[in-house]
Amino acid sequence: MFTINMQGKNVLITGGTKGIGLGAAKYFGQAGAQVYLTYKWGSADMDAIEREFSTELKAKAPIFIQADVSREEETEEVMAEIAKYCDYLDVFISNVGFALKTDSLDDYKKRSLYKTLDYSSWPMIDYCRKAKKQFGKYPRYVLGVSSDGPDHYYPGYDFVAASKAMLEFFGRYLAVHLRKEGSSVNVVRFGTVKTESFEFIFGDEFFEFSKENGVNPDCQLVPDDCGRVLFAMCSGLFDALNGQLLQVDHGLPFQDNLMNRFSFLRNRDSPDRI
Repeated sequence: MFTINMQGKNVLITGGTKGIGLGAAKYFGQAGAQVYLTYKWGSADMDAIEREFSTELKAKAPIFIQADVSREEETEEVMAEIAKYCDYLDVFISNVGFALKTDSLDDYKKRSLYKTLDYSSWPMIDYCRKAKKQFGKYPRYVLGVSSDGPDHYYPGYDFVAASKAMLEFFGRYLAVHLRKEGSSVNVVRFGTVKTESFEFIFGDEFFEFSKENGVNPDCQLVPDDCGRVLFAMCSGLFDALNGQLLQVDHGLPFQDNLMNRFSFLRNRDSPDRI
């Protein structure tokens, strides 16, 4: 049962019909906010999402807006569409991430890098500016969704990691620029999360492989975990945080190391052995 009331609040989440974006939207909706969810890739079942909001969450129906976050003219259209329903955006969550998989150095192309930045880094800047242009002020809360790719090696993740590193960089600088406007900007860096984008790069067998090799499934994030964190950051309880990079991972990097692997192999055939 929610004790945080977001009645009258308006929340924009890019890529909000699946994964982490949808996980966050559910929490905001359940707290009474009106959520606006952009989508581009895939074929999310809008009717199913609406039914879940109305039946299970007892929340207002989301407003879906089809838009390509890399196209600035479509960003203006998103803001104009939202302005039909409200006169201010309280929360903006820059969630969309897209990059081409890089299997070798031969896959490195400047145009591919630029495209990645267009989708995964620049929208946090552009959406904030377009919101200010449309509504006269920036959202009170701005959040960027990142990953631990900039600090961890994942095969094929090169361009994703680069785009997330730039997102984190912009998050800090945006926090300085927007603070005098009454806004706070933070970036949340999530660990391994089972989403479609993750499976696109690493395949759907990764999580079964990790379980078979001693990684505790309880330490792996699901979209609901991520959504709860994003909601909390906009609840008013963390207003002292600004310009921060927050790591959310259930402590898995601390456990997922050589000693953990050694312990698993040693005890695999002798469950009672310490």
